[in-house]
Amino acid sequence: MTGTAARYLYLTRHGEASADESELTAAGRRQAALLGERLRGVPLTAIHHGPLPRAEQTARLVGERLDGVPVLRSDAAGDYVPYVPAREELPPESADAFLGFLEQFPAEERAAGPGLAAEAVAAFTGPVPGDEPRHELVVTHNFLVGWLVRAALDAPRWRWMGINHANAALTVIRYAPGRPPAVLLFNDTGHLPTELRWTGFPPELHV
Repeated sequence: MTGTAARYLYLTRHGEASADESELTAAGRRQAALLGERLRGVPLTAIHHGPLPRAEQTARLVGERLDGVPVLRSDAAGDYVPYVPAREELPPESADAFLGFLEQFPAEERAAGPGLAAEAVAAFTGPVPGDEPRHELVVTHNFLVGWLVRAALDAPRWRWMGINHANAALTVIRYAPGRPPAVLLFNDTGHLPTELRWTGFPPELHV
């Protein structure tokens, strides 16, 4: 009988993008290359990326530093709102701010997001069939990283908001048979020089 083995899910946010988000900046390309160097020696079986250019470019630059790891497009790894909470789910002191933030996204996007989030959970989380651990990288966006970290910690569904992830930083979640998920690393920027950390975030979030 085939058993199950641990999955190691490596998550990163794409590198810094241009103002119109059509491509990576020079800094974003450097971030992606440095992440690829960081992942040398990790036995990755696949690099999944969302459909937007900034995620695809990041994934390909990472893949160029690795040996023969397939680079695969996945709509579930895209940029979308994974969950829209009702007001009563939110802390009263922050409900207006959170709901106002979500209202900037078109209704059709807010409606489609939860289905894609469910696909991401099905595709990228949990133990894997067989006897060999699996290591996979997902190049995605801030929202999905927050959603998957929230899910791993069994936090309330609204809590994907407020989990910030730097460009090309690294998060690793382990899904082992018979155990709850373990967040081994979160938002690790050790492979990036100081000037390439927290790009795109306001100064008060630079730590």
